[in-house]
Amino acid sequence: MPHRFPALIAAPPPAAGRLWLTGLRLFDGTGGPLRHGVAVLVEDGVIRRVTTDQEPCPPGARSIDAGQRVLLPGLIDAHTHAAGRSPRVLAGAEGVLPGTAAHFLQAELRDHLRRGVTTIRVTGSQGLAPQEARQAMRYGAFRGPRVLTCGKIISATAPGGRFYGDMYREADGQDDMRRAVREQIRAGADFIKVMTTGARSNELEDPEPLQLTVPELSAVTGEAHRMGFKVSAHAEGLAGCEAAIATGADTIEHGMYLHRRPDLLAAMATSGQVLVPTLSGYYWMAGADDADGGAAEPGPWMTTMLTELAHRNIDDGAASMRAARDGGVKIALGSDVSLGTGLEIRRMIHHGLTAREALTAATSTAAQALGLAEHVGTVEEGKLADLLIVDGDPLEEPGLLTSTSRIWLVLQLGVPVAGQALEREVACADHGS
Repeated sequence: MPHRFPALIAAPPPAAGRLWLTGLRLFDGTGGPLRHGVAVLVEDGVIRRVTTDQEPCPPGARSIDAGQRVLLPGLIDAHTHAAGRSPRVLAGAEGVLPGTAAHFLQAELRDHLRRGVTTIRVTGSQGLAPQEARQAMRYGAFRGPRVLTCGKIISATAPGGRFYGDMYREADGQDDMRRAVREQIRAGADFIKVMTTGARSNELEDPEPLQLTVPELSAVTGEAHRMGFKVSAHAEGLAGCEAAIATGADTIEHGMYLHRRPDLLAAMATSGQVLVPTLSGYYWMAGADDADGGAAEPGPWMTTMLTELAHRNIDDGAASMRAARDGGVKIALGSDVSLGTGLEIRRMIHHGLTAREALTAATSTAAQALGLAEHVGTVEEGKLADLLIVDGDPLEEPGLLTSTSRIWLVLQLGVPVAGQALEREVACADHGS
């Protein structure tokens, strides 16, 4: 029986009826060239036909002429930490109320959709925030992307448990690791995440030692796979990467030193394991807001030691991404920052991928990494109609994906939910009144 993704179960209602999208150029997510003169028939939220725009509009279908804009699959961010952040208030101001963070999470999810991101994989959050948000979306409170969550990150008892609060479920020993996996499934997880090494976004953890034993890690991957769930392994140092690869983790998150171990990359290519490079996470730690980091200043939110390490990790992470590409390893986009999908595409290109490779990493390969390839990630018949139409050619001008003014229309399960096309309609209606 196929894995029951809570993220799919919690989907909002699809569009009813038929929608005819015509006047399209198409990047279908498979890595092929841009196709011209395309039309797509969507029926009840599913892509039913990809054909030529010379065909007439099917009977009973609502028609949208895209004016030769480019259609591509909705973007996927395979590594983000959407949680909702409470605002900082001035001394003497009213204290932040317990439910305020949830509203900021809702705003963040709305922004993902406005930027053409229709699926995100939350690789760590506080408590049940992602599950609560997607339940609200399921029942119509607001529109946001499809949300996959790991529940809590499984970690050995380690300093990270002090830094990241309710994001971690610390466990020790094989039985406790298995119980931790089962707890996340009970809480509505779509996949399991495990810390094989420390996280160098705090000063007390080191990326190099393996934080848990190989038998403990095997217990996590074995139990998750037995239950039909994929495993995401936080693995910065090479010992963590080696153990995660050997024990069958499905995705290797970060892996910034893998370029030093071609044998590990060869093993990943053979097994089909996916690298999620997360360049933007290093940029954030380094204090860089631009695409290439050339004008970066030390981030005031990080210690000097961590900022200096982040600058080195940009170079190492980029080298590992290129080595993975050259070695035939699948690469999925993961930004590791809030609302950073388009910027991560630009950075992947800046550091050596082609635009076609980066866009494929953000669509079909990301869908494969999440276990959703039969549902999303490409524009093909039978797939869910999570679609993005943009002004301009993202293969020639990938930077357009960082500009909301270039996002013309976003469809979620066939429902037009965001984009300039909708906003212009509203603006025209307001002007006319």
